[in-house]
Amino acid sequence: MTNSEAKYKLILFYAIAILFIITNSLVILKGESFLFNLVPLAIIIFLAMFFALDKVLLVTVFMVPFSVPLKTFVPGLDFNIDLPTEPIFVGILLIFILKQIKDRDFDKSVAQHPISLAIYFYLAWRLITVFTSTMPLVSIKYFLASLWFIIPFFFLMSQVFRKEKNINRFFWMYIIPFCIVITYTLIKHAARGFSQNSANYVMNPFYNDHTSYGAMLAMFIPVVVGFIFNKELKKSLRVIAGVVLSYFIVAIIMSYTRAAWVSLFGALGVYLILRYKINYKVVIAGLVVIIGLFFVFQDQIFFSLERNKQDSSTDLKEHIQSIGNVATDASNLERINRWNCAVRMFKEKPVFGWGPGTYQFNYAPFQFSYEKTIISTNAGDMGNAHSEYLGALSESGLLGMLSFIFLAIVIFVTAVKNYIRANSYSLKIITASTIAGLTTYLLHGFLNNFLDTDKAAVPFWGFAAIIVAVDVYLIKQNKLEEPVKSETVETAE
Repeated sequence: MTNSEAKYKLILFYAIAILFIITNSLVILKGESFLFNLVPLAIIIFLAMFFALDKVLLVTVFMVPFSVPLKTFVPGLDFNIDLPTEPIFVGILLIFILKQIKDRDFDKSVAQHPISLAIYFYLAWRLITVFTSTMPLVSIKYFLASLWFIIPFFFLMSQVFRKEKNINRFFWMYIIPFCIVITYTLIKHAARGFSQNSANYVMNPFYNDHTSYGAMLAMFIPVVVGFIFNKELKKSLRVIAGVVLSYFIVAIIMSYTRAAWVSLFGALGVYLILRYKINYKVVIAGLVVIIGLFFVFQDQIFFSLERNKQDSSTDLKEHIQSIGNVATDASNLERINRWNCAVRMFKEKPVFGWGPGTYQFNYAPFQFSYEKTIISTNAGDMGNAHSEYLGALSESGLLGMLSFIFLAIVIFVTAVKNYIRANSYSLKIITASTIAGLTTYLLHGFLNNFLDTDKAAVPFWGFAAIIVAVDVYLIKQNKLEEPVKSETVETAE
């Protein structure tokens, strides 16, 4: 570079810097807004997408627990988006599409993987129901949001996970900021005497309420347990994981989130099945027997539940008992109200549903007066169906729900095969942790739905990407490295 070129670039740099300072000052003085300060950061992130996309993805994961809805800053908007994460997701999505149009070089082993094919079916049917939606604009936004979650954190992240160490980085990039959010939540909660009522909102503005907060605590607890038992990790890291686990347990107890506790017991059951290699035929037979007994004794079961008058409580034992209270507990009764509305909506539009993302705008007329609770609203403006499965059923019809269930089954089948085939202790731990984490969410999905939020969508699709990466890349890599395994581990350390 000549002196004149260097001088020209220096002048250009200072000119741009001065222009930004002047513009930013005018924006602050006239509009009293500091948002223009984010422009340099946005430019840096945009450039990084072209030159270090893997690092941008991991850094974005770090931002997810800190993301805040736009309505927090600008109340009264007709739309909402999480800042700063979702604009970055949109940028990554656009770059991926443009790159594939130009190069068409995405790994076919991932593109044609059974989980990917299940995702195509899931998205294809959702797209069809966008065109038949009762609220097309709402459904288009909802569908696009699915794309900017799935493409970065399933397809692109699967390439980042070619290196096993990046899987652990992904986990920690969510866990570390999550610990900060937990600290913020506990401090606010302590100031209110750890009351059950305040537990519903003290995690705002980072998490909408205690249910999404508890769901993510439950999802990452198996991961942290995996770190503790992974003998291939440094002892100091395992000790840190032990401290984090204690912190997460305190947080989940103080969240008063019953569904999260139930999902953890389910995850433990799945792990025991894997650990002791219980034959899948025995598992399926057991499930059939349990379902059969439920239908045979359903009258007695519902009679027993109706006799349970224990409301949710700060007492741990009483709070657990309240899970089965469908007689007086407002939270349980409202959830049943939403489920019944979803079923009635499905019956009216069984094939295509009402359109992705439209449940919350359409369920009000489907409420029966005798099913309403003290927290019901005539306007029907209090959120979604509180079920991933029934939400999909009402919004995208029977195939919408079945496509999600099919996707979950394919993910699980692949994950179990990975666990059996995994040829290193570390891979077995990663696979078991991922399966258990997904189990908590899929069980939680019977009671709530959060896949339209970055808080849940990023780990969910990221965990699915881990399963694909282990299947396609990591098991094969370990086989190739087996003869020099000890040397490789020593080098890595």
